[in-house]
Amino acid sequence: MTRHGGMYGPDVTFLGVDRCDPEDASSFQGADVVIVGAPYDAGTSYRPGARFGPQAIRTTDYLPHDASRPHLVLRVDPLRDLRIVDAGDIELPGVEGRAPLDRLENAVRRVTAAAAIPVVLGGDHTITWPDVTGVARSVGWGRVSVIHFDAHADTGDFQFGSLIGHGLPMRRLIESGACRGDRFLQLGLRGYWPEPPTLRWMAEQRMRSFEMHEIGRRGLDACLDEAFAIATDDCDGVFLSVDIDVTDPGSAPGTGTPEPGGFSPRQLLDTIRRIAVELPVAGLDVVEVSPPYDSSDVTAFLANRVVLEALSGIAYRRRGGTMADVPRSLLDGR
Repeated sequence: MTRHGGMYGPDVTFLGVDRCDPEDASSFQGADVVIVGAPYDAGTSYRPGARFGPQAIRTTDYLPHDASRPHLVLRVDPLRDLRIVDAGDIELPGVEGRAPLDRLENAVRRVTAAAAIPVVLGGDHTITWPDVTGVARSVGWGRVSVIHFDAHADTGDFQFGSLIGHGLPMRRLIESGACRGDRFLQLGLRGYWPEPPTLRWMAEQRMRSFEMHEIGRRGLDACLDEAFAIATDDCDGVFLSVDIDVTDPGSAPGTGTPEPGGFSPRQLLDTIRRIAVELPVAGLDVVEVSPPYDSSDVTAFLANRVVLEALSGIAYRRRGGTMADVPRSLLDGR
């Protein structure tokens, strides 16, 4: 397989960065970040359409696609300060089964083995199973912690009689040993699922879930402080998985399983930036953007900015910056 481009549309790259071939490691040799499209939504349990997410995340922007995005606060331009290339979409036929997921896992593994950070544009949340697995095969089995933003725990055992689905990937990861349950952090959970047996399983794995009521009671920063301490204890990298439905659907309606009462966009973007500045991010995916249900592209805009905040934080960290160094205002000369 060579570069496929776009499965559901033209071969465009993330905001105009250069292309690479996911099968040819020499094409991304020396890259800091490789964008990978994962247009898969065979794992959805309610509203489909996330297969169109990668195209929307890549292209939704009112600025020129000129591979430049100077960050107003961090004073970096991640698309220029980092070498970022886009591998296009991995060809993932919309069928249930391991074959498309194995193809994605192999692509992520090749990227990580080349010392680049994979940024995977989903796709439904099923893809986090192969995404984290691919990173763990290079960074170290059980040596990658996961910080997971979501309205839902995604720790079910079966979905419509199958072991594969977007409500199950976190259980599959922990069962495989790719990620330890006691290094799996979840933020933003709320609503009316999972059921008590699944919650018991999560407790047995020593997972740490910060539900929205705890975040509201303790404050987001306090919860992040605790999560960061766990994520960096006895692990060599952090995988960041962002389900866009962690955001309140009033601000991000274009998703398959909306749940009221979530993060504001400002909370999410500030948090992603802080994670990327403070933690050794080894991989990232942004999932569950479903353009058919979006309104004025607001969900796609948010997902695009999640990626940009993560890239900006990574660039700032590599420059030696810390959150304490972030300028207080545009007039701050630091």
